[in-house]
Amino acid sequence: MKQLKTILTASALALSCMTFGSYADSSALDKLLQSVKADRVSEAKLNKQREAEFKADRDKQQALLNKAKNDFEDEKKRQKRLQQTFADNEKRIAEKEQELDDAKGTLGEMFGVVRQASGETVGRIATSIVSAQPGLDNRTELLSKLAEAKELPKLNELEDLWFALQTEMTESGKVVKFDRTVVELDGSENTQTVTRVGTFNLLSNDKYLKFNTESSQVEPLGRQPEGYMVDAVSTFNAATTGFAPVYIDPSRGAILDIFKQKATLEERFHQGGLPGYVITVVLIFGVLISIERFITLTVVGAKIKSQLKNASSPQANNPLGRILSVYNENKNVDTETLELKLDEAILRETPRIERGVNVIKILAAIAPLLGLLGTVTGMIGTFQTITLFGTGDPKLMAGDISMALVTTAQGLIAALPLIFLHSVTASKSKSIVHVLEEQSAGIVASHAEQERN
Repeated sequence: MKQLKTILTASALALSCMTFGSYADSSALDKLLQSVKADRVSEAKLNKQREAEFKADRDKQQALLNKAKNDFEDEKKRQKRLQQTFADNEKRIAEKEQELDDAKGTLGEMFGVVRQASGETVGRIATSIVSAQPGLDNRTELLSKLAEAKELPKLNELEDLWFALQTEMTESGKVVKFDRTVVELDGSENTQTVTRVGTFNLLSNDKYLKFNTESSQVEPLGRQPEGYMVDAVSTFNAATTGFAPVYIDPSRGAILDIFKQKATLEERFHQGGLPGYVITVVLIFGVLISIERFITLTVVGAKIKSQLKNASSPQANNPLGRILSVYNENKNVDTETLELKLDEAILRETPRIERGVNVIKILAAIAPLLGLLGTVTGMIGTFQTITLFGTGDPKLMAGDISMALVTTAQGLIAALPLIFLHSVTASKSKSIVHVLEEQSAGIVASHAEQERN
């Protein structure tokens, strides 16, 4: 570019000299010519230098390319060697695996048995109440490793499995007492002396306990079994020698869990609902009347017996005395009139003697009818529930069915004692009326005999 610029400048000057030759200086042209020649020489040197640099770069790039080609060929050769090595290793691994299988023989079956036994033992020990005892509460770690192992167990691991099974079997036949923290139902904790009966029950003082496998805590049951079972716990814990009876759960807690869901007598009573409450009121009312009648008639009977011993001086505090007073007031009348007077006196005394007896009878008849009413009401509610929700969940119908069954039982339970009490009071009142009628008939007969004489 510089050379082109110099040539253009020289050309311009030459044209300028040709145009204005008369005024140009010849020395200036010589200088210009020399300058052009010098520039041509320097440009030639510069071009040669650049050409040399280009050739040097070309040779360098060619060397790099040759090196890359050589490296590529080396890697291809290395790839072939690695592929051959990989294939050889694959073949060797297959041969070694076959050798391993041949060497293991029946050990493979033993491996499966060990894993299965370890898994079953872990589950049994984790849910066993033996794990509630201090010192025996950390036995599942090794067994869990054996159950998840991918290789053959070692001899010491097999021995540990054996010891775990033997320990569980041995402890299942022992009755052991130990101190353990018990978490109460309200969340409080206290240390108690716990009695373990084999692998069946945990007992403490006067209650049954359970071992919570999720939290590894000992807790009392949400609801204790019936009273006679709990009383056996107290007797068992108090015994120091010999044998003592106690109720055990052979299902390792399943039966006790069922007992927690069993309704108590109070809950069954409330399941009867409003009909059940009415039946209870009827029963209480009938019993109170029966007690009052029984006491009253007993007192009246005693007074009548006392009056029979002293018939000559009648007392107004008993029915027989009042009848005898009627006789004394009408000794001079004829026999028919006296009989009518005595019958009137007996009729006047009978309502007071038999008062309330028929009420007991009516209540005894009403009680089962109320139970039947509760049964019908419960069945109506059951069918309404089926209409609304179907029969998919039996718990939805349980409340109404409980009412239907419980009220029937309550009605029968109320009717039976009321019938018995009615029979007792009715027989007692009839015996008193019979005494009055007997004495009245005797008085009439004696009066008639006196009239004949």
